[in-house]
Amino acid sequence: MADKKAVTHTGKRKTAIAKATIRSGKGRVRVNSKPLEIHRPHMARLKMFEPIHLVGDKADKVDIEVNVNGGGVMGQAGAARTAIALCFVDYYQDAELEELFKEYDRSLLVSDPRRSLPKQPEGRGARKKRQKSYR
Repeated sequence: MADKKAVTHTGKRKTAIAKATIRSGKGRVRVNSKPLEIHRPHMARLKMFEPIHLVGDKADKVDIEVNVNGGGVMGQAGAARTAIALCFVDYYQDAELEELFKEYDRSLLVSDPRRSLPKQPEGRGARKKRQKSYR
């Protein structure tokens, strides 16, 4: 497996877009050129570690580089975990791994299609409207 090429995938969540590249290596995971181990906040780091924990020992044989921008910290974490999981599935070409991810959480393999609604007229946001007075 040392002669495998790099595999790149993207993940999306809200307005965050993550691009992950996986290649053979020593188990390093970097998000925006920083090690994932020092990524803040803690909950976002745990969310990004989920696919790596599920893969187990296979994660020690590859290096993962993730570039993520847009959105907030949790949206970026959701986008990054989707991109990482898709890279693992494509890199190892393993149907069992794909089933494991689907059983655990479908959003690991499918980007979340929900987006915020645009602002509407006669209101301050997508749903809120000015109060109507009849008297």
